[in-house]
Amino acid sequence: MTDKEIVKLEDVWVYYDGAPALEGINLTVEQGDFLGIIGPNGGGKTTLLKVILGLIKPSRGKISIMGEPPEKRHSVVGYVPQYNLFARDFPINAIDVVLMGHCGRTRLFKRYSEEDRKSARSALKSIGMLDYEEHQIGKLSGGEQQRVFIARALVSKPKLLLLDEPTSSVDAATQTEFYETLEGLKQRMAIVIVSHDIGAVSIYVDKLACLNRQLFYHGSSEISPEVLEATYKCPVQMIAHGTIPHRVLKEH
Repeated sequence: MTDKEIVKLEDVWVYYDGAPALEGINLTVEQGDFLGIIGPNGGGKTTLLKVILGLIKPSRGKISIMGEPPEKRHSVVGYVPQYNLFARDFPINAIDVVLMGHCGRTRLFKRYSEEDRKSARSALKSIGMLDYEEHQIGKLSGGEQQRVFIARALVSKPKLLLLDEPTSSVDAATQTEFYETLEGLKQRMAIVIVSHDIGAVSIYVDKLACLNRQLFYHGSSEISPEVLEATYKCPVQMIAHGTIPHRVLKEH
């Protein structure tokens, strides 16, 4: 293990009811990496994140977070799940959502300390949402909500940030703002984002991999759609642009 190595997966397999969900995954994520993992629905993207989080134990293979098993390194990993389910009229403010990120380190029913609140405000400030700390979460836009959920993941000051389809419910303009927020964070931590949208992700990430039970990783942010489909059986999203729909790999 090197000093820069945050996550290492070696020949990781996961089975559901006897069928493989992940097949022989080998992956290393280092400090400062901004890795995008693309692939079709059902290709194993969420499963891979849950393996890294220690929520799913591999059927075989080895995973380490900074040299230790995932269950011993919860505090260094921040996670933004695909769906944040809550009643939109539930009376909880943005700062209360962020404070939930302390739950793993705070005893049940213990009141949050002033230091907890200070770190929550710092997390909100880091993603440009401090002015919204007293706003009800259900009244915020989709993009604003996602930034609050990122702040919740950041409050524990993680070394690794995992995001599962974080822009699936926001418009294109908000997506751009969202990815630019992540750009600013990558100086402080490694980031892994999973998505089925190669057009948006490949513009911003430094490295790109395709996951369709097997992981195909080249350490670059550019993989041609033809190679993805023909060789890796990893379909990408069609994006309408102009009069003829085509695939976008980078800005043009």
